[in-house]
Amino acid sequence: MITRRAALISGAAALTVPAYADDQSLRALAAAKGIIFGSAAATYELRDADFSSLLAREAAIVAPEYEMKRDVTEPRPGDYDFSACDALMNFSRSHDMRMRGHPLVWHYANPSWLEDAVRTRRDPRLLTDYVSQLVRRYRGRMHSYDVVNEALVPPDEGATGWRPCFWRDAFGPAYLDLAFRAAHEADPAALLTYNDFGCEQGAPANDRFRKHTLELLDGLLKRGVPVQALGLQGHLAAFGPKVDQQKLRAFLAQIAARGLAILVTELDVDDQGGPGDMALRDRAVADEARRFLDVVLDSSAIRAVLTWGLTDRYLDPPQSWRRKLSGWQDRRLPFDRALAAKPLRAALAQAFRDARPRPGR
Repeated sequence: MITRRAALISGAAALTVPAYADDQSLRALAAAKGIIFGSAAATYELRDADFSSLLAREAAIVAPEYEMKRDVTEPRPGDYDFSACDALMNFSRSHDMRMRGHPLVWHYANPSWLEDAVRTRRDPRLLTDYVSQLVRRYRGRMHSYDVVNEALVPPDEGATGWRPCFWRDAFGPAYLDLAFRAAHEADPAALLTYNDFGCEQGAPANDRFRKHTLELLDGLLKRGVPVQALGLQGHLAAFGPKVDQQKLRAFLAQIAARGLAILVTELDVDDQGGPGDMALRDRAVADEARRFLDVVLDSSAIRAVLTWGLTDRYLDPPQSWRRKLSGWQDRRLPFDRALAAKPLRAALAQAFRDARPRPGR
């Protein structure tokens, strides 16, 4: 007989996911094991009463999908607009939910004026003043922040180390130090996270990416930078490269050994390349998520699991050209377009049930 742990390590287990047949929310199932479950959400989604009710029931924490990106929050120099983020904060507080910030510093989704200003002036206050302004606004109210997002070249681009971007061109790798120190000074209680993707699969490029991630974190820790967690995005593929359970388990042990927490920040499972039969795709999506979660939830360092959206309803609009031409519908999230639970939802529920408890969390 193959034990569950042996099957996980070998990666040879044939996974089965029971149908969703209980009335316990994901937030309750996760909380019972000392884990926070949540989802990214957007303000336009909250105008959908059925969805907002589902989100409040299932999620204990919410992350802004677009509302905290700098092209939204500072469209013109010094002209801050946090109204959309405030709306998400108000929703979360009114439904006894937490909120986490995403992202403070990124190479993407910046206002058109910012890159030229950074390259011309090379003034670190263009980074630190923004971080301080935003984090001070929500001081004491945010669970955590993705302080720096995706500073490394991803595996599908070669995993060659530091990602070229205007922040690094202006300040070198120390731009991470600037961001983390400013965030910690503005809110010492918030959990500060470095967030990235590419640690989950087993190709040589993923091996290099894991190595570079550890080097990045070690550099921050050696310099006394207040990084406290790794954000493991968890973008998976049902019909593409698979999670390497053995390598992922070893990597997470290395993260935990450094005293860092682990958060799954953007879990979804791409079903592109799968069959037209939705039931088969749904099963493959759930199985890959479960293979990932069984490893992640076995780590003592795990603190939270967030999906990058709760429902397929908003993945692409009914009028999109792709759906018109092919009838294809992405099915990468726990609930379908009608807000009915899918096998992925059942996989999450069972993974939380099977997770070992974190006493005192």
